[in-house]
Amino acid sequence: MNISQLIEDINNVEDNPFSGAVLFKNNGNTFEQGYGYANRSERIQNTVYTRFGIASGCKIFTAVAISQLVQSGAITFDTLLKDCVNIPFPNFDPNITIHQLLTHSSGIPDYFDEEIMDKFEELWKSTPMYSIQSPRDFFPMFQNNQMKYVPGEKFSYSNSGYILLGLIIEEVTGIDFTTYVESNIFQRCGMTYSGYFSMDRLPERTALGYIDSDSSWRTNVYSVPIKGGPDGGAFTTVHDLANFWDALFSNDLLSPEYTALLLTPHIKNTDHIYYGYGVWIQILNDKVFKYYVMGSDPGVSMQSSVYANQNSQAHIIGNTNKGTWKISGKIDELIFGSQEGAKINLKDFQ
Repeated sequence: MNISQLIEDINNVEDNPFSGAVLFKNNGNTFEQGYGYANRSERIQNTVYTRFGIASGCKIFTAVAISQLVQSGAITFDTLLKDCVNIPFPNFDPNITIHQLLTHSSGIPDYFDEEIMDKFEELWKSTPMYSIQSPRDFFPMFQNNQMKYVPGEKFSYSNSGYILLGLIIEEVTGIDFTTYVESNIFQRCGMTYSGYFSMDRLPERTALGYIDSDSSWRTNVYSVPIKGGPDGGAFTTVHDLANFWDALFSNDLLSPEYTALLLTPHIKNTDHIYYGYGVWIQILNDKVFKYYVMGSDPGVSMQSSVYANQNSQAHIIGNTNKGTWKISGKIDELIFGSQEGAKINLKDFQ
């Protein structure tokens, strides 16, 4: 499988070639490469050790943190939201559970509803992005809004649900959300270069996110919250993502029982796409094809996948919104073709 040629072919037909890093592991063989610039002004190139923002790709860290607290007996997946937070949500259904928050089935209003809103940047016209530094800072954006539907009725992707999960972690542990994740997840699985870094204090080897428009570019410094949290915004590297998945599947973060619960397809999104706890699951021909996380913000795009029966992983992180999805899609097609035969087209199952 020639990943280098695959990416070169994609870049040759793109107006804006992929900028970021790729790590592909297959049966002991590894392909890794950086593309484009981490800093365009200084012409600093991306490498596989560059840190990138991963947007919603880090919801799985929130889900692992919650699962650790359930495993310890501090809460259960059936614990009600109202029983573990002391902040009023006057219009929320009193029967919302942690399980429903984890599976995007709670029905709470989303501060950024992807079903009706297009541009994430528009959020910061009334709420300055530099004021968003903790889960509580999001509350004025959805705290008093009406429910979208009855809890448990359906899947509807909710960033606000994961903000509330971060609040639960803080209430139960007495520790800031980002501190908890960095100590109990990143450090435990060797994610040496990962963290919830403030946009105005980025460490070395961190890529700036770039927004391309009208044949020009600008950074995303005014387009995303100044610091990431439970619903997204951590920084990591492709190697650290591989370390995370290795630790998860080795049961270094959770027991086998709770790892299995995290990876269970709890709710259907589309015919072949399900959601576990913080993780997407693609099921083809009645078996799991891959577990994956993905994220997209202005100047951020990523997908990180573990292929269930192929001993393969693919981690693609971009500091633009171009190329990432085509690369991940082509890798899917190559792996699915080798697994099921060239006559079967993965696109038929999307």
